[in-house]
Amino acid sequence: MALSRMQKLFVKEYLVDLNATQAAIRAGYSAKTAEQQASRLLTNVKVQAEIDEAISKRSKRTEITADMVLQRWWDIATADPNDIIHLRRTCCRYCFGKEHQYQWRDESEYEQAVQRAVNDAKQKSLEGGKEVQPIIPSNDGGYGFDKLERPHPKCPNCLGEGREGVHIEDTRHLAGKAKLLYAGLKTTNAGIEIKMQDQGKALENVARHLGMFKDKVELTGNEGGPLQVIFDKGMTKDA
Repeated sequence: MALSRMQKLFVKEYLVDLNATQAAIRAGYSAKTAEQQASRLLTNVKVQAEIDEAISKRSKRTEITADMVLQRWWDIATADPNDIIHLRRTCCRYCFGKEHQYQWRDESEYEQAVQRAVNDAKQKSLEGGKEVQPIIPSNDGGYGFDKLERPHPKCPNCLGEGREGVHIEDTRHLAGKAKLLYAGLKTTNAGIEIKMQDQGKALENVARHLGMFKDKVELTGNEGGPLQVIFDKGMTKDA
């Protein structure tokens, strides 16, 4: 027996998003019993055969295989979010200075700091009407500060805690699993919000594909009513 018009519509709609309940509703089944109808349709041998054939044809047409989709889900599920954004602790200015004194990046940075001190003293002298001596910063800690170094565990200033900061990778250069995990960004009042694919959902898709979940299938009668059992003598009885 061929599929009914609504069954054919269900197959067509199911292939859109593989959501059986919504497919049943879009095919014209009652929203109240759509979930039960969807379960019944998916257990119908002819309906399932039609779905399998349609998926097979689409796979050949698009050259997309189930293995390819499964691999993509797995890559998303196992991607490391730290490859996109992470919190890192870096050293403070005293971590690696000589005898843990304030360390400058280079002589140019130190000279700029000295000049600011001189300019501040001049400004205060003009405002106060008397000479103010500049407070020249010390360079006893030396040069070579690198803000990306790990904190010194015995630093007396930060006590080995360093300075925390959020780092976002240049998303133009993401590759591999990180590129699949990244789903865009948006600017909010609080700053930049990084969006990522749902790794939990991706892992669930992998598990379902591999048959790790045993979904409960409920069988119902017409329009969601009780299942009718047909006996040899033509009598019916509610299941």
